Amino acid sequence: MKTLTKAEEQVMKVLWKLGGGLLMELVAAMPDPQPHKNTVATLLKILSEKEFVRIESAGRINTYFPAVTKKAYSKNSLTHLTKKYFDGSFNKVVSFLVEEKKLSVNDLELLLKQLKKK
Repeated sequence: MKTLTKAEEQVMKVLWKLGGGLLMELVAAMPDPQPHKNTVATLLKILSEKEFVRIESAGRINTYFPAVTKKAYSKNSLTHLTKKYFDGSFNKVVSFLVEEKKLSVNDLELLLKQLKKK
């Protein structure tokens, strides 16, 4: 799976939130300062070429839908990050988060409960 630029990711976040929409609906849902509609249209075209967005056309009206789920992209991004910076070890990721005080004992206990359930 290809990676997204920050601008592309911002458009995808709106698409994931809305589930799809027309260009002006997507622009309206963008955080301030909202980009120009031509910028969003260009990003949608690029995202379509990267196979992240599916376009349904009815005449001259296009409706845009996510072709990749947020979960699939998140999983791919986390795996890539883990391989690139932590030698592919998720254990090293968790250790790093603990060292940086981004993961508490309560968080770890919840993770253990989830692991035991599965």
